[in-house]
Amino acid sequence: MVLKISQRGGVPPFIAMDVLREANARAAGGDAVIHLELGQPSTAAPAKVVAAAQKALTQELLGYTDALGLPELRAAIAAHYAASYGVTVDPARIVVTSGSSAGFVLAFLAAFDPGDRVALAVPAYPAYRNILTALGLVPVEIEAGPAERYQLTLDRLRSEKGRIDGLIVASPANPTGTMIEAPELAAIARHCRTAGIRLISDEIYHGIVYGAPAATALAADPNAIVVNSFSKYFSMTGWRVGWMVAPADMLRAIECLAQNLYVAPPSLAQYAAIAAFDCKAELDGNVARYAANRALLLDELPKAGFVRFAPSDGAFYLYADIADRSNDSEEFCRRMLHEAGIAATPGIDFDPARGRTTLRFGYAGSAADIAEAVQRLKAWR
Repeated sequence: MVLKISQRGGVPPFIAMDVLREANARAAGGDAVIHLELGQPSTAAPAKVVAAAQKALTQELLGYTDALGLPELRAAIAAHYAASYGVTVDPARIVVTSGSSAGFVLAFLAAFDPGDRVALAVPAYPAYRNILTALGLVPVEIEAGPAERYQLTLDRLRSEKGRIDGLIVASPANPTGTMIEAPELAAIARHCRTAGIRLISDEIYHGIVYGAPAATALAADPNAIVVNSFSKYFSMTGWRVGWMVAPADMLRAIECLAQNLYVAPPSLAQYAAIAAFDCKAELDGNVARYAANRALLLDELPKAGFVRFAPSDGAFYLYADIADRSNDSEEFCRRMLHEAGIAATPGIDFDPARGRTTLRFGYAGSAADIAEAVQRLKAWR
C-alpha cells in the first residue's frame, strides 16, 4: 500500500537555496565560485553580540524562555522603535521568533483561516506565497513592474477584483530593493483599515538603505503586523532570531501557536541579540560596504551587458532585466555558474509568470568578491 503524502509539501522549492546547493557542489569540486545568489551578509555578528553570547554560555541556564521571548529582549526591541522611528510600542506586543520565517508562519496562522485571500506584489520573496499555499491560504499576486517601481500601489490594490483578507508589503523589498514611500504606505494602511484587510509589513531590510530611511507601517497603523529580524542589518542570519509586533488582541493566539509549534525561540540567540542595538557604528559600516558594492555594480555591470535594473533603494540586491539576452533565466544562471563561476538567482524564484527574463544579484559579499565578479562577467559577455 502506498501511504499518503500531504500536498502541503508540494510547494515550489526556494530556488535560491537550490542554486546555493549547486554552487557549493561546484566549489567542493575545485571551482572558484563567487556567491551572488545569497540573501545574507558576509560579515559575522557584531563583536558585542558575540561577547554577549559568550557571557550567556557561562552565566545563563539557556533553558526555555517564555514563548514570546525574553522580557529584556522584548523591551530592547520596543526601545528600538522609539529611538529609530519615534513610535511607541508596548513591549508586551513584541513577539520574539525563530527568525522572520517563524514570524510569517505565526502571523498567517493567527490572522487567517484556510481559503482566505492574501495579496502581495510580484516579484516577491517566494516564501510568502509558498507558506501561504502550504497553509491552505490563497496568494493573490498583483503584478508590479517598472511603472510602479516594482511595488504595490494603492491604485493597484483598489483595482484588484475579488475579496482580499490580507496584504503583505515589503519595503525595502526582496528581490528588487525598492521601497514604498511613507505617504503611499500610510495611504495603503488607511485603505486596509477601512476595507477590513489585515496588513502585514515585512521590514527585515530596514537599516539597509541608500537614501531616505524606510518607514515602518506602525507609524501609519499601530495595529499592523510587523515582521523583522536580526538576520540582515544586524548580520545574525544563522542565529535564527527575529521578531513581530502584533496587535494586542492577537497576542494570546500567537502565544499558543508558538508554544505548540516550537516552544520558545533559541535562548542563546536571544541573550546575544539584546546587545545588537548597541552596535550601530559597526553595522552602519557594513551598510557602507554594501553601498560601495552597489555603486560598483551599477557602474560596471552595464559594461557586461546588464543595463536595466529595478531601483535599488535598499537591501543588498540588484534585480536585472535580461530579456535582450535570454528568455530562460534558469538556464542563463546555470550557464553563468558553469562558465563564469558566478552564482545568481533566476527571476522565476520571485515571479513565476514573468521572471524568465530577470535575475537577482546579491551584493552583500566582500568588496574583493564583488570586484572579481564584475571582471568575470565582463569577460564572460
